[in-house]
Amino acid sequence: MSSIVRPTPAQMTRRLVVVGATVFAIIAGQLQQFGDLGQTPAEFSADSDATLRVVGWAFAIWGPIYLGLIAYALRQVLPRTGESEMIGRFGWPSILALLGIGSWIVAAALDAEVATIVLIFGSLAVLVIPLLKNAALIWSLRGRDMDRWLVAWPLGALAGWLTIASPVNLLTVATGNGDLPATFPPTVWALLAIAGVAAFTLVVTWRTRLLAYPLPVSWGLLGVFVAERARGNETLALGALGASLVVLVAALWITLGLRQRHPGGSAGG
Repeated sequence: MSSIVRPTPAQMTRRLVVVGATVFAIIAGQLQQFGDLGQTPAEFSADSDATLRVVGWAFAIWGPIYLGLIAYALRQVLPRTGESEMIGRFGWPSILALLGIGSWIVAAALDAEVATIVLIFGSLAVLVIPLLKNAALIWSLRGRDMDRWLVAWPLGALAGWLTIASPVNLLTVATGNGDLPATFPPTVWALLAIAGVAAFTLVVTWRTRLLAYPLPVSWGLLGVFVAERARGNETLALGALGASLVVLVAALWITLGLRQRHPGGSAGG
């Protein structure tokens, strides 16, 4: 539960770094929407998206994600926000993730393909690992606890979107460089990526019971369905649609249907 203990100078410094990292990530993203840093993320993705693509409107999810991150950052510096376990444990991981997604924008603009892979998977890892390690803590948050809505939800949503965006980024770069293994056809590689994303998402959701995490994944898979159906790849489109529905239905059942059953035996939040 949230604490009313006032942050120490060191903790306040960490909070200010969170705000700075959030500003960097959002400014980089907004500048790049207009190509001010070079090629836009859409242009980077469209350059070699023959294996797996996501429809353009799906990226509008960055709007709600950015709003959540702004709320998360602003709460850090409100005088009435005490230091809590959630704020403390997710502070530095969130900083690394925010710096990572902002730097990804710059790397994409410069067409630094390997850097984009490292940055996006790194940003995902520094969020998912703490989510899994602190699953019991997330469970302990009650419905009205601000740490649930202004720490777990914004960071969980960002991690969810990175979960679907990371393999798309990898396949895009591999396709463009001709590095996609010839062991399977491209559609099979894309289906394997989709299956892996869905399975990984359900594992994380089962552990954390955090609905904010799987929702962006389901949304992204729906975007794959629309994009692939438009270009006539019905096999891949139906695979993405099926995965999207499985993730959504299973996530709702896990987070809502099992919500009263805490892993340790007590009631969850």
